[in-house]
Amino acid sequence: MWPPYTSRERHEGHDPLVVVEADGSWLFDHDGRRYFDAIGSWWTCTLGHRHPRLVARVREQSERLFHVAAGGTTHPEIALLARELVAVAPPGLTRAHFSDDGSTSVEVATKIAFQYWQQNGRPARRRFVALSGAYHGDTLAAMSLASIEEFRGTFGPLLFEIHRAPSPTEVGGWDRVLESLRRSLRAHADEVAAIVVEPLVQGASGMRMHHPEVLRELHALSREIDTLFVADEVFTGYGRTGAMWACTQAGITPDLLCVAKGFTAGVLPMAATLATERVYDGFSGGASRALMHGHTFSGHALGAAVAREVLAIYRDEAILDGLELRARSIAAWTARMGQLPGVRAHRALGMIGALDLGHVGYGGTGVGLRVAELARERGVFLRPLGDTVYVTPRLNVPLEELAWLLDAVEGAVRAGLERA
Repeated sequence: MWPPYTSRERHEGHDPLVVVEADGSWLFDHDGRRYFDAIGSWWTCTLGHRHPRLVARVREQSERLFHVAAGGTTHPEIALLARELVAVAPPGLTRAHFSDDGSTSVEVATKIAFQYWQQNGRPARRRFVALSGAYHGDTLAAMSLASIEEFRGTFGPLLFEIHRAPSPTEVGGWDRVLESLRRSLRAHADEVAAIVVEPLVQGASGMRMHHPEVLRELHALSREIDTLFVADEVFTGYGRTGAMWACTQAGITPDLLCVAKGFTAGVLPMAATLATERVYDGFSGGASRALMHGHTFSGHALGAAVAREVLAIYRDEAILDGLELRARSIAAWTARMGQLPGVRAHRALGMIGALDLGHVGYGGTGVGLRVAELARERGVFLRPLGDTVYVTPRLNVPLEELAWLLDAVEGAVRAGLERA
């Protein structure tokens, strides 16, 4: 094995959690011990593990069709998924291009944006705008958009130049960020291909959050200079922020929207990039203007069937209706934890609760890892972002399980801070 984000020394010297089974909120190791999956297995298992309807849908679809190439063929599951997905998308998004993971969905969005302007009379529009603290994936275009040095530093010579907004953590906060962007983008409007944003929450940078008004202002700026607005909802979509889409909490519709993770509730790798009709029309005019992107598993039949069933479960089990009560519990817990000595900052939104116990970002002091180890002793699996400890449980977590989780993480945080 060569695990992700793991040095050789840590891989060979660290005792990993060996998971052999999962059910609901719980992971079970090879010795039969169970652990609460407090991060939804990297934010994907929005409906928990082994949801019976998803298990049944995989079995049913696998008896008919696993996969057929998307070039020159199609199948009912992908056609129906496209229709059902745009029906629940922010109004105005009418087209869906399917791929296989979140990084790829962003990669596709950048290629669409670039190619759109190249073949629609604005070839100078080659620059992308991204926020400080951004993370959009690990493919090269997605990595170019990122500002987290741990992800992009080594690959700098391979990445394209980004217009980066100043950090909101500096003096002036978001007001300074927005004013800086207004000045620079108005001055270079003809060069901007797209503004790319993780709406409301920047997950990988430590669950950094911004107000919907910030999102509205960024979107308004894209309208002012008539460029494309890309919303990376890989993490924030499908209910994580308390609504189906983070964008709708700001009342905006992006030109391109990236979907993954909760898209198949962690069952299979699949993603989508949604587009408006204006963007789609920009690729009319024959083979020379076709979108130049396609993966082997674009429109995977088994993945499409699962993605359709996820949407059906959201409808039938009223998943979004149950978020408010759970979100209130997480917010109350986060606020209470924020009063502990040693908790530098706290925040919550929807089904996300985060505590900064040391440095923000990946350059932590070690307290985050210590809390994760103490949580594991208490039967909870956490994966902190440096010294930021967070919980992102499944959206349909039973209230009694949620209460148990929050109590267990509180115990681990208290013990970890005492040893700091």
